Amino acid sequence: MIRTLSKAAGALALTAFAAMPAFAQEAAEAAEPVANPGNNAWMMTSTILVLLMILPGLALFYGGLTRSKNMLSTMTQVGATAALAMLIWVMWGYSLAFGDTTYEGTLGLFISGGSYFLMGMDASSTAATFTDEVISKYVFVSFQMTFAAITAALILGATAERMKFSAVMAFVPIWLTIVYFPIAHMVWAGGGLLFEDGALDFAGGTVVHINAGISGLVLAYLLGKRRGYPTEPMMPHSLTMTMVGTGLLWVGWFGFNAGSALEADGSAGLAMINTFVATAAGALTWMVIERLAGHKGSALGFCSGVIAGLVAVTPAAGNSGPFGAILLGILSSAVCYYFVAKVKAKFGYDDALDAFGIHGIGGIVGAIGTAVVYQPFLGGPGDGSTPLASQLGVQVFSVAVTLLWAGIGTLIAAYIVKLTVGLRVDEEAEVNGLDISEHGERAYN
Repeated sequence: MIRTLSKAAGALALTAFAAMPAFAQEAAEAAEPVANPGNNAWMMTSTILVLLMILPGLALFYGGLTRSKNMLSTMTQVGATAALAMLIWVMWGYSLAFGDTTYEGTLGLFISGGSYFLMGMDASSTAATFTDEVISKYVFVSFQMTFAAITAALILGATAERMKFSAVMAFVPIWLTIVYFPIAHMVWAGGGLLFEDGALDFAGGTVVHINAGISGLVLAYLLGKRRGYPTEPMMPHSLTMTMVGTGLLWVGWFGFNAGSALEADGSAGLAMINTFVATAAGALTWMVIERLAGHKGSALGFCSGVIAGLVAVTPAAGNSGPFGAILLGILSSAVCYYFVAKVKAKFGYDDALDAFGIHGIGGIVGAIGTAVVYQPFLGGPGDGSTPLASQLGVQVFSVAVTLLWAGIGTLIAAYIVKLTVGLRVDEEAEVNGLDISEHGERAYN
């Protein structure tokens, strides 16, 4: 009897042991996906690189272009805008752009919801990439947070040297809420209007550059020209700082563009090489045009060409081959030069640091040009299934929607601020410089 029971127990144990792999497999299949450590590390690095673009990159780039009496105010506006945007992003911005709630019908084309204050997230939460991989959701939230921060800060190039600090701080939350978050959702979130339409925007040609550029132009018109513009010389006070800022922007842009692949894969590698060659082409093209126009190739021209190339390749970073990226850099630099040197003077708007002339126009060139460089005949990653004319129509539509949404939204936000705290410093403050009048400090003794 004992021997029989022993045999039965042994058989039962063997059966259970044999079944263990099946149970283990079912458990593994039921488990939540785990973030790939390599991709997570790359995305964390990319996020920090985008922060480098803002502070110190953009702050030095813009600060050096202003007159010395406005150096600190320009840098402070950039830094404070970015900091405010980061807090707003985690409170309600991420939810409106990428939240877990998908609204039915028309509303879902423009915003999402849920996840306010990042409720429901923890260290195990994950976000999908473009393959079967996932990354930590906190990393994805942080990465997208830096995009919101730099977009709001880019606008300040058009309004430099005359906009109140209090007006900037009041404008940013309104603008982010009614302009940036809906556009980010439309372009990059499943269910978004332009996402579903098939718009190609790898890293922010519409969401970041066209958005910031046209918003800056609207604000520049509402603020009016700087006192003395354009009759008085308003030369950059430190091209050395602008050059340093340009270098930091270029370095940080690899996180901006290659990081938008969301993985450390071949797509990120493609975006990386495109960010090299398009930028190099843009920088040299601007200097060549200066020579053809009868001027000397300048440091300012080099810096302007770098940014023009970077802006144009942003939507095409993972949607173009290297040859197409070079063409985009050349074209963007030429068109941006024309707007900065000719169109601005003709229409008389005071886009102080050329936020519209380079970011807005370069973004338009890049967004529309992406349809062309995406095609396989230029070495792009497209498979030829979407005709060029069809993709061009989609890209033009995405540009038009961005221009209209950002332009109208900026008007609304600006008038709200104008009727409450006011937009522009008074004449005495502008003459003395915003460093001392707005912040009680001087960049230089």
